[in-house]
Amino acid sequence: MTVLDPGVVTPIGADRPDAAHAELREIDGRTVAFFRVDGRRSDSAGAAEAEVVERALALAEQIGCPVLGLVRSVAIDAGAGGLDALAGWGRVAARTVRLSGVVPLLLAVTGPVHGSLTPLLGLVDHVVFTRHATAYLNGPGPVRAVTGLPVDPVSLGGAVIHATRSGLASLVATDEEDALAALADLLAHMPDNHLTEPPRWNQSDPVSRPCLRAATAVPPNANRAYDVRDVLYDVFDADSVLEVHPDYAPNIVTAYARLDGRSVAVVANQPAVRAGTIDIDASCKAARHVHGADALGLPILTFVDTPGYEPGRDLEWRGMIRHGAKLVHAYAGASVPRLGVILRKAYGGAYIVMDSRTMGNDLMLAWPTAEIAVMGASGAVAILNRRELHEADDPAARRTELEDEYKTKFLSPRIAAERGLVDQVIDPADTRRLLAAALGRFASKRPVLPPRRHANEPL
Repeated sequence: MTVLDPGVVTPIGADRPDAAHAELREIDGRTVAFFRVDGRRSDSAGAAEAEVVERALALAEQIGCPVLGLVRSVAIDAGAGGLDALAGWGRVAARTVRLSGVVPLLLAVTGPVHGSLTPLLGLVDHVVFTRHATAYLNGPGPVRAVTGLPVDPVSLGGAVIHATRSGLASLVATDEEDALAALADLLAHMPDNHLTEPPRWNQSDPVSRPCLRAATAVPPNANRAYDVRDVLYDVFDADSVLEVHPDYAPNIVTAYARLDGRSVAVVANQPAVRAGTIDIDASCKAARHVHGADALGLPILTFVDTPGYEPGRDLEWRGMIRHGAKLVHAYAGASVPRLGVILRKAYGGAYIVMDSRTMGNDLMLAWPTAEIAVMGASGAVAILNRRELHEADDPAARRTELEDEYKTKFLSPRIAAERGLVDQVIDPADTRRLLAAALGRFASKRPVLPPRRHANEPL
């Protein structure tokens, strides 16, 4: 299968065989600025290649089209032309930052990308790695010299490492053609630029279809795990969910999907992994997804089932407060339509961060299984009834009674609804229908932002 549409292309800048090439062309009928850096020589990331890429980025900005690139390049030449190359790739980096949030920026790494060119990978919206691609700033030699650790290119910066450990890889593809298909799948959910609407697709999945599979996916026992993707696959249009970063911070799910043909961004806690608790990686992953969706005008749909932030000394030492604030900042600053569904647990600070009603969420629905409170029944009883439990003849039986009383008194979603923290408690089978109706009505939402240079994000 050829992903790039056949037909006349418009070349951009210089064309150096086996090193760099750029052009304006079509993917699925949409114009994109497409470039390829495919050098296999020691100077394949030189000044001429940088000029070609910069030209493609500049034209994308002028005509408002997405940027797609295939990158394979070894380090910048250390000879006489090295400084010119560094200056050129510096201009590419600056142009990329300027385009961030203006047009989609999508790259595929199809081979080694090492040294000074790698920061570009961290600036774009999504990076797809092929199985045998590698990327790192310092190679095995310098790492071994400084740390004494024996490493090879794959264990240092291979596709699996970036998909599971660094979070750089949004998706992993088998080969170049598969990587192009992945880029096309990502682009299909995005607008051409921040001033245009995302494409709306014709689909045959009825909006009124009851979500019977989703309704039975969530166990009534709050301590039982389940895969939240079973809910997502049923709520959204058939075969439209595209999960990104699936193997990085798997305790939270980030995806693109369609609802009644409209593209949306999705964030969902994943109870199947560490009970859906939020740690540093999960917070950063979800915050990045929310930021990207808001920049390009994609509505954000959030599915909540988390007992809270994951406890741990190392997490606190590594900055759980600061990194956890990234997701708060991302949601609170997002001006696109924001809809949410509380499936089950929504406790404490994690309730706030998962786009709670008072964070600026536009519509918050809850299933009857939702538990919205400062903490769960077990923890609350342990604190509030500690003395009573200590003096009870049968502490276990009394604990069970107290926990049941706490659930009835404090954990019902209707209590939160009475306080305006939930807009409606719904039948789970109606989730798709109600979200689709709200999404259409909030489509005309326009941001009202305070005049300022920019917020000071908790980086």
